Order: sequence, then C-alpha cells, then structure tokens
Amino acid sequence: MNISAEPIIYGLIFVAVLLLVEGIYLLAFGKSISLNAKMNRRLEMLEKGAGREQVLEQLRKEMGQHMKSRSIPIYALLAQKAQKANIAFTPGQLITVMMVLAVVAFLGMTFATDAGLAIRVVVSLVMGIGAVYIWVDQKAKKRLGMIEEQLPDAVELMVRSLRVGHPFSSALQIVAKEVPDPLGSEMGVISDEAAYGRDVSEALKSMAERMDMQDLRFLAVAVTIQQQSGGNLAEILHGLAKVIRARFKLFRRVKAITAEAKWSGMFLSVFPIGALVMINLVDPNYYDDVRGTQYFIPAAFVVAGFLIANVFVMRALVNIKV
Repeated sequence: MNISAEPIIYGLIFVAVLLLVEGIYLLAFGKSISLNAKMNRRLEMLEKGAGREQVLEQLRKEMGQHMKSRSIPIYALLAQKAQKANIAFTPGQLITVMMVLAVVAFLGMTFATDAGLAIRVVVSLVMGIGAVYIWVDQKAKKRLGMIEEQLPDAVELMVRSLRVGHPFSSALQIVAKEVPDPLGSEMGVISDEAAYGRDVSEALKSMAERMDMQDLRFLAVAVTIQQQSGGNLAEILHGLAKVIRARFKLFRRVKAITAEAKWSGMFLSVFPIGALVMINLVDPNYYDDVRGTQYFIPAAFVVAGFLIANVFVMRALVNIKV
C-alpha cells in the first residue's frame, strides 16, 4: 500500500510560509511593533528624539493607510483586518510579501512534488495570499483582545485623574504614558490630536469606528454627552468602567461555556473531510463499486450540503450575542 506524501508536503509548505510572514515582519520592524513591551511605541519613539508632531503623523499614517487602499483588488480582502491589527507594513509591502511567499511556495512545490505547472501556480498564489490573510487576522484578534482587556483599567485611571482635579486632556495624557500598547499609543494619538485642536469626542468616535469596538463607542458617547450637557465626568466614567468590566467578564464566561461546543462543531465539520481524504489515500479504489451508479453524484451533493449546513448551524448555536 503506497500512501502519497504530497498532501503532507503541501501542509508543511503552507506552515513554513505562514511562519515566514512573521519572520519577515520581525526582521523589518523588530521590537518596535511588539505588543508586550512595558513602554508603548509612541513613548519609545518620543524618547528616541522624534518630535511630537512627527510621531503623530507617523502613527496616524499607519492607522489609516490600509483602508485607503481598499480599491486594490487583492488587498480589499484584508484591508479592514490590517487596519484593526495596525500592521506597520504598507499596503504595497504587504502585497509584495504575498508575492514573495507565493514564489517561495512555488519553489517548494517544484522541488518537493510532481504537481503540474498550473496546479503549482494556483496553489502557490492561494498559499501566499492565504498565509498573509490568516496572519493579519490573528494579529487583529490579538490586538483587539488586548484593547478590550486594557480599556477598563484605562477608564479607571482617567477617573482617578479627574477626581484629583486634572482636566480630561491631562487624564488622556496620563493614560498615554502609563498604559502599554496597544491602547497606550491609541490614547496618545487622541491626546496629541486634542493638543493640536481636534475635538476629543470626535477623535474618540473615530477610534471607536476604526476599531469597530462597542466599548470604545460607549466611551465616546459618554464624553460627548458630558461636553454637551455637562455633569460629573468622573462619575460617568466610573459607571462606564464598571459596565465595561462586567461586559468583559460576561464575554469570558460565555466564551468558556461555548468552548466545548465550538470544538465539537469544528471536529464535526473537519472529521468527515479528513476521513474522506484518508480513505482516498489508503485505498484509492474504495468507491469504485458505487462511483458509476446513478445515485453517486446526487448523494455526494447531499453529503456536501449537510456538511455546509452543519458549519452554519453549529456557528449559530455557539454565537451568543451579549
């Protein structure tokens, strides 16, 4: 019994391409884009001698460059996710990385498999684009998750600053200095924009829409209402911090409760496909007796339909709105 090694080789090439994306990113930007540093990137740039206006311009350019390139056909697939992840690569550089990875995958398949030219070209393009898309998606999820976790502490820090008599602009500056990335640099940009004349509520709304995060929208609305109607902003933000922290705990609880169902759904979706692949690898002639019957093709479509329906049903069951 001969089992083809090509599917395994394809998988290893894709994993290598995926790791190569991270390697290129770290090689290009090093620790300057790390989300685990104690000092946020904005303060680090200021300490290295860059001017406040120069740092603001650089950070705003990085935050808005991806959505401006949505008209590029290939890049439209990941522009929004790249914006949320705040990828330091420019759109042109990301597309170049896709092409480089596609070439690497093509060379890997050329030397390791016997696939035809057309198959190698198509699969290498899918690997190059898919690896960058998966990498950007993971970066975006990680960054948004960290912002959600940092936001209650940042709002409480604003509350303490307001209660000792600081204006809201100073409270933003304190958050920008004390909170690490990613939220520290984001708040630093808002603080700098306010210093140069932009309305704080507008800056917060812009940040909330760019991140597409409901808790940030709550913060922007709270500040806007206080500006228009007056009131004790410290007490408003104190209540908001409690709401955000309670929502965050509820999200974590829901995630823990639905974790088993999510993995069950993933297993039920992947296992039939994996079983089909293994059957064809172990015994390619397994379906020869029924392949020529009139019911084989309709039955295959019915099974495919059930598999697709399973994915949507399981996702609906575990997608609990909070």
